[in-house]
Amino acid sequence: MTSQIKKNLILRIKDSKDLNFLNALQTIFDSSEQALFQLSSEQQSVIEKGKSDIKNGQFFKNEEVISEMKQWLKKK
Repeated sequence: MTSQIKKNLILRIKDSKDLNFLNALQTIFDSSEQALFQLSSEQQSVIEKGKSDIKNGQFFKNEEVISEMKQWLKKK
């Protein structure tokens, strides 16, 4: 069902010469993409903290974490 709708929309967009219609579609796509990437202030704060930690060398390499987890699991 979804694939048929996509195919139909693609054909209609390709065949359209109506600039207003195409601009309206562009607006719809732009607004839906923006909604996907809107972060709360808490999320933004946590991201900034993570960036700061990385900049200051306060992180663990993936291999270190995996090794530590394996050791922890052996104790259980």
